[in-house]
Amino acid sequence: MAAAGVVSGKIIYEQEGVYIHSSCGKTNDQDSLISGILRVLEKDSSSVVEWTQAPKERGHRGSEHLNSYEAEWDMVNTVSFKRKPHTNGDAPSHRNEKSKWSFLFSLTDLKSIKQNKEGMGWSYLVFCLKDDVVLPALHFHQGDSKLLIESLEKYVVLCESPQDKRTLLVNCQNKSLSQSFENLLDEPAYGLIQKIKKDPYTATMIGFSKVTNYIFDSLRGSDPSTHHRPPSEMADFLSDAIPGLKINQQEEPGFEVITRIDLGERPVVQRREPVSLEEWNKNIDSEGRILNVDNMKQMIFRGGLSHALRKQAWKFLLGYFPWDSTKEERTQLQKQKTDEYFRMKLQWKSVSQEQEKRNSRLRDYRSLIEKDVNRTDRTNKFYEGQDNPGLILLHDILMTYCMYDFDLGYVQGMSDLLSPLLYVMENEVDAFWCFASYMDQMHQNFEEQMQGMKTQLIQLSTLLRLLDSGFCSYLESQDSGYLYFCFRWLLIRFKREFSFLDILRLWEVMWTELPCKNFHLLLCCAILESEKQQIMEKHYGFNEILKHINELSLKIDVEDILCKAEAISLQMVKCKELPQAVCEILGLQDSEVTTPDSDDDEEENVGMTPCPTSAFQSNTLPTLAASGVRDDSPAQTSVSSDGCRLTPA
Repeated sequence: MAAAGVVSGKIIYEQEGVYIHSSCGKTNDQDSLISGILRVLEKDSSSVVEWTQAPKERGHRGSEHLNSYEAEWDMVNTVSFKRKPHTNGDAPSHRNEKSKWSFLFSLTDLKSIKQNKEGMGWSYLVFCLKDDVVLPALHFHQGDSKLLIESLEKYVVLCESPQDKRTLLVNCQNKSLSQSFENLLDEPAYGLIQKIKKDPYTATMIGFSKVTNYIFDSLRGSDPSTHHRPPSEMADFLSDAIPGLKINQQEEPGFEVITRIDLGERPVVQRREPVSLEEWNKNIDSEGRILNVDNMKQMIFRGGLSHALRKQAWKFLLGYFPWDSTKEERTQLQKQKTDEYFRMKLQWKSVSQEQEKRNSRLRDYRSLIEKDVNRTDRTNKFYEGQDNPGLILLHDILMTYCMYDFDLGYVQGMSDLLSPLLYVMENEVDAFWCFASYMDQMHQNFEEQMQGMKTQLIQLSTLLRLLDSGFCSYLESQDSGYLYFCFRWLLIRFKREFSFLDILRLWEVMWTELPCKNFHLLLCCAILESEKQQIMEKHYGFNEILKHINELSLKIDVEDILCKAEAISLQMVKCKELPQAVCEILGLQDSEVTTPDSDDDEEENVGMTPCPTSAFQSNTLPTLAASGVRDDSPAQTSVSSDGCRLTPA
């Protein structure tokens, strides 16, 4: 267990002459002032605050004085200095055994900071931790406390409490969202359950804190009778986590529902070999235009690309190069984009340290990027080792993207999307513009309101219920109907679920936008279908489902899942009674759903069939409140903006 005074790491802030006043009202008595050094340290991607009693103060006072102070402090806060130590070996203690007063704590434990008003003597700060431990007030005799606050703001967001202007609250929504991604996306080898055991508060999205605390209670061995919370309570939890997420909660009058639909036999799908450089070159005319683009996309969808071809083809798939452009036009475009990139890069490169001190958002972006870059795909040879040029390029591209889209800036998880692009492009400018195009598709996943994540989770539930309502009902019975265990899959497009080379194949297939819109949701369905038998036969509950899905990372066969997902799409396209809500999610028109010999009367019958109220609980489609659902990504046009919302009957 770490103790104050022995923690090593990079010193972010250091201030001597920071005192604890051990006897209130006796500030003239030197024995009542305990001098110390206050530091903020960064070590192994974590940050701690440490106050160490100055050496000359230790052993200077008599035991009677110490006992009187401890008694006095206990009157103020009976839990201070008496809390049980952390069970996690990496967690710091709040006290130092060698010093009566020294302490340290992790910034992940910080709840609030109380300040004194100006003009009331020395400035002081009081740290309050999340488990209601209140540490002694620290008085700044030799300097202002503002520098400390500025240092802390590099790691946490501090907001003025609406109830007390002297109190700064920690972890406002935007920072919490970033921290949630950091923990949610932590390396798979550690496992989500292990993260929850270590730190239930920040193990997953801050919005899911009630759910993760419930898991943590279960893992600690609480009463088994409390392990299964009623669906209505879990619905409240998830509604708090993602406002507007309403999946299979209760019947809403005036909406049609799905009956069990026979989707017909699922076809067998086979994949082809990757598109070769020779095949690609055969489809290029003398001026460099790509011929028969639709056929080329079909080949890429069915087999992917040979690695030697990716550097060229990805620029087309991501929209950096227009498919109908000539070689000369692409050369001119690259020159223009190179100039534009370096102008944006110069914007953050030319910011001085003094300027950055007054720009908290830029400081936050830089801090998060530096932290993420240092742990992104470090086992890949392209990024391994110290002072790796690939890491420098990752950092610079992400910082430049902050200039390109300053409103969004950087959110943890975005480095996962950039890493494969830079690996393939091996060029800073090309990687940036491909990343910017990819972020146009993924933008809503990282926005503060999580609108993209809300919509996708609801759409996924819609598709899964159509494919297997029994499995959906089982998940709901285990408080898992919200499919939040798929959150990481959707957030960064399976980046942590497949090997690095497999994710290259998976992404290029998805970028073809074939065979339908939102094909990635069918990939989710295919994976869940593959795991259904084990989950149901072994009667997995809430905790076991979460653990099992997390441990699938790097164990999924990419070709097998692509075959299953394509087969599902073909099965749905051939279905004559595909619900309208599903048609909208997949971007299918009525003409694509019905068979060629169907007449107008048959087309009118395509859609959802009303079902008795008694069947609603097991067969209802997810509903989404009409407010605020938006879908404006380039790959999702010509479909209603709330594709998963049911049409009034």
